Amino acid sequence: MAIPIGDIEFGLNSFGDVATDGGRVMSDAETLRLLVDEAQLAESVGLDVFSVGEHYREGMVDSATPVILAAAAQATSTINLGTSVTVLSTQDPVRLYQQFATVDGLSGGRAQLVLGRASAIESFPLFGYDIAEYEQIFDEKLDLFLRLMREDRVTWSGQYRAPLENARLHPRMPEGGIPAWMGIGGSPDSVVRAARNGLPLMMAIIGGRPERFAGHAELYLRALSQFGRPELPIGQHSLGFIADTDEEAKNVHWKYWQPVVTALSEERGFYAPTHERYETEVRTGALYVGSPETVAQKIAGIVRANHLSRFDLKYDVLHLPRDAREHSIRLFGERVAPRVRELLDEDPGEWHLTGRTPEEIVKGGKAVHA
Repeated sequence: MAIPIGDIEFGLNSFGDVATDGGRVMSDAETLRLLVDEAQLAESVGLDVFSVGEHYREGMVDSATPVILAAAAQATSTINLGTSVTVLSTQDPVRLYQQFATVDGLSGGRAQLVLGRASAIESFPLFGYDIAEYEQIFDEKLDLFLRLMREDRVTWSGQYRAPLENARLHPRMPEGGIPAWMGIGGSPDSVVRAARNGLPLMMAIIGGRPERFAGHAELYLRALSQFGRPELPIGQHSLGFIADTDEEAKNVHWKYWQPVVTALSEERGFYAPTHERYETEVRTGALYVGSPETVAQKIAGIVRANHLSRFDLKYDVLHLPRDAREHSIRLFGERVAPRVRELLDEDPGEWHLTGRTPEEIVKGGKAVHA
């Protein structure tokens, strides 16, 4: 069965990484204001979505994401505003509903979010949650949040917050709620959870060959069908940086990417990055780094391979200069996005269901190359 490739949206993702300016490390406050400026810039160059993450560590200023998005809402008029991840496990679904109903109202209906379980766990001790109950907490809070979005009044009880009796929250979201995606990092259980709950799928692909997630896309489409739901969008979030030439992009990005990933490798126990591995990630992996033509060709290929309706570029990295961030955003909106659409018009490709079983698609809980 061939499934046609549809139109694609392009988004920018920030984790609130502190920037530099003229060699000076910007303050947290300056970086927050820079994010609002970059949302304006993203809109001006024709991008579809500007998203901010949720982190609680040194060097990132995105811990109060709805506040940032509310400021961006006042500085923009057309671009959609969302989250690259909302750590639902350590959020109160009632408060989250109220915050994003407020952002949606202030923005004139442009709010959205990606719900995730978090790849980092700093928020669990910060807000008093037990990481051992990771799965149960997320499932309960997802159930409540979706009911609050989809129902007018909610009566509910659970283990991790006070019960609700005929609750109707204010300000109100539009009927049915706002667009909410399920963010996954590779777990097949999360893919099925997204389908069961009728949520579009956002695949965070930050390393290795991104085509291996085609199996997850297939699992998702099959699960949607089994649950009696229509086909829903599939998106991809990946890291990248764009400059005028391939060499300039790689040289600048490596300088700031390498120390961040080295620190993460020590924290999480994986290999320290080498320049050879970096070159491999840029060439065939999940780093979208290069000139506009190089990045456009790579994105067009993964849109076809993973049956994408949306591609989000995580454009900032700790201490990346603000002028480099700005130029990368401009190139992404003005040259990469139009070129990808042109390439897909020339060759939209066809995405085929393979007929494999879920067990064949996903082995050992990991995505398998299509």
